Amino acid sequence: MQRFLPLIIVLVLVGVFLRMMTLEGRNPNEIKSVLIGKPVPEFTLPGLLEEEADLTNAYFNREEPVLVNFFASWCVPCRAEHENLMKLAQEHGVTIVGVAYKDRHADALEFLDELGNPFSRTALDRNGRLAIDFGVTGVPETFVVDADGIITYRHWGPVVGDGLEKAILPALEEAR
Repeated sequence: MQRFLPLIIVLVLVGVFLRMMTLEGRNPNEIKSVLIGKPVPEFTLPGLLEEEADLTNAYFNREEPVLVNFFASWCVPCRAEHENLMKLAQEHGVTIVGVAYKDRHADALEFLDELGNPFSRTALDRNGRLAIDFGVTGVPETFVVDADGIITYRHWGPVVGDGLEKAILPALEEAR
């Protein structure tokens, strides 16, 4: 019996790992955010547009939920999701804050000039510090912040396909 013990342990571990990988609704490529249920980190970033003042965490204490979208001009998936961000802003009246992640000022402006600007406010996170504080693992990433400034949802990757209807809109509704 003792000589089969290592085999039994390996089989049990394989079973546990397989079970964890096949849990319904779990994306093994997605890292869960530790900020869900916590307030927006304290920060001050320069506005991207010339007429914009600095953006701070105080902006998120509002009467409505806000979407925070980390994007970059060099990010191909950011281009893919941009149409859905425009739809959220124009058709659904969602307040979206855009944070240009590790981007050059001129490139981020050109990106918005080319594709349109769905953002109510924009900021430039040149060194990526705010992205680190939010736990961003790569752009694009989108967060829902409720009216009290609490992060309630994180969408990893581009908002494409049915991600708008099945993930973002329900998360916004729940944050109301």
